[in-house]
Amino acid sequence: MLIDFLKNTFAFDANSPLLFTQFYFWAFFATVFAVFSMMGNKVLMRNAFLFFVSIFFYYKTSGLFTLILIASVAMSYIFGRLIHRSAGRWRTLWLATGIASSLAVLFYYKYAYFFAAMLHDLFGITVEVVDYVAMAGNLLCGAPRFSIDYILLPVGISFFTFQCISYLMDIYRRRILPVVNVLDYGFYVSFFPQLVAGPIVRANEFMPQLHRPFFLGRRQFGISVFWIINGLAKKIILSDYIAVNFVDRVFANPTMFTGFENLAALFGYSLQVYADFSGYTDIATGVAMLMGFYLPRNFNSPYKAPNAGNFWKRWHISLSKWLQDYLYIPMGGNRRASAGTYAVIIGAAVVGTVLSGNVWVAVVVLSVVATLAIVFVMAPGRRKAITTNINSMNTMLLGGMWHGASWNFVIWGGLNGLGMIVFKIWRPLGHLARCGLIAALWLLMWLLASSTGQPIFNIGTIWLGCIAVGTVVRAIYALLRLPFALGWLGTAWAIAQTFVFITFTRLFFRSGSNLNPAEANTTAWNTAKDMVNQIGGRWNMAQLPNMLSEYAPVLLLIVAGMVIHWLPERLKRRYRLAFASLPLPLMALVVVLVVFVVYQFVTADLQKFIYFQF
Repeated sequence: MLIDFLKNTFAFDANSPLLFTQFYFWAFFATVFAVFSMMGNKVLMRNAFLFFVSIFFYYKTSGLFTLILIASVAMSYIFGRLIHRSAGRWRTLWLATGIASSLAVLFYYKYAYFFAAMLHDLFGITVEVVDYVAMAGNLLCGAPRFSIDYILLPVGISFFTFQCISYLMDIYRRRILPVVNVLDYGFYVSFFPQLVAGPIVRANEFMPQLHRPFFLGRRQFGISVFWIINGLAKKIILSDYIAVNFVDRVFANPTMFTGFENLAALFGYSLQVYADFSGYTDIATGVAMLMGFYLPRNFNSPYKAPNAGNFWKRWHISLSKWLQDYLYIPMGGNRRASAGTYAVIIGAAVVGTVLSGNVWVAVVVLSVVATLAIVFVMAPGRRKAITTNINSMNTMLLGGMWHGASWNFVIWGGLNGLGMIVFKIWRPLGHLARCGLIAALWLLMWLLASSTGQPIFNIGTIWLGCIAVGTVVRAIYALLRLPFALGWLGTAWAIAQTFVFITFTRLFFRSGSNLNPAEANTTAWNTAKDMVNQIGGRWNMAQLPNMLSEYAPVLLLIVAGMVIHWLPERLKRRYRLAFASLPLPLMALVVVLVVFVVYQFVTADLQKFIYFQF
């Protein structure tokens, strides 16, 4: 019995990795917090302790991949000190070497299948993907203990790799000094609440907290507990229940479900992925705050965004800022174009065109390139706007690729970039110009739908028709200068259209998730195509009442989740502070009741957090 208990407690179980939603985690955290509390303000001991328990936490989620985390910590720590001590070209060389070392590990584990497939499709070169790390392990053991046929993706590798890179970049830019004690640095990189799914913590934000005396006030304690139970409710009630009982079933086989069911699943997934990821962030924020550490805000009601650019200022904020500081600005930002600007966009255009094997894709790409080239030469005043938009598109393409090794993620990133650029073009137009443009686009889409019968054009016709109606109403309101105020309605309309756009881009995001990297491209593309065909095909409206009745619990939960999301921020802050101010016995009672309700929604198997795969 004792041996079994110790094995279950300390051994890694690949079938049951450690999750925030497990009782084991809360027992683990209670033990950690008890020991942590006894250390007082012995900073070195406290940081060393939290570093080692964070390593243990990662081991319980990822097993032997913990060695990769430790290696990343060691490499970036050493390169950080070398960068700080060097000058001139040596300084740049150490930075490049440090970043290349981190990216090499990330690319090997995350993109080996992606690039192998691309080489085969482009040049007919067949590259066998082998787990060389497992092969080295077998040589050391003298026996075939590890499988070499398949590369598994370490949990959270993108998150801790980006933290290591930002640390090196900030030392190079002289924003921070290197950390003296390797245990302090290891604690920064591996801090367990945010280790496997973010937020991505900058060194200049977190390092000052390392040596700050521990303090947990009464209100901070209440807010911490609120974030934890709020995150659990988001994850288990909204994300897991919607996924298991509806969304996953539809995405598994879209052709078995009607167009309405596919559309509802797509909108349900938008809520699911938000509740899942922001739920993780809420729990991480609460757990960290209980120990006196503050993580950066990662979400700001993203589905209140009135345009695609604003959405990315509200969604996964830590990643958006990372991409802005370490990709967008180095490429030239809104100032200029760089060699990287043209390399990324031209490479993506050429590879995408060749791999598509479609002459119309080539025509569209060449037309866009020719138009941009003509404008660039004939209208020097527009060059800055063009290069800014190209840099934005490059950032979103690479941001999409960060999420996964599948062309569906690149398409998803590109669509988001396109949405940002279209809004920049749309915003300065007058009302009559907007009406004319949207009418022409609707007419083109209608002609394509009528002549080809393709479902994608049917979807475009309906959506552009809705946008056209809103555009005409807003133009009439502005031209007639009507006396009654409808500003709020215009904002609501913009938020609704942005939500619809973001939701449809998620079709490609979800189709590429949770897949074997060796099969991701083909499977993801077929899933996306099947869903588009179902949504854009002919609907049997007579079945709609029965479907609404059948899926009533899930649909009502989706509606309730969106209503809560759209509540005013001041109201959310008010009830958050009200909870934090409750007397401790009453707070404990509320927590017990909420946890009881939450765990009524637990499915047979606890669901992993979606962003664990990134």
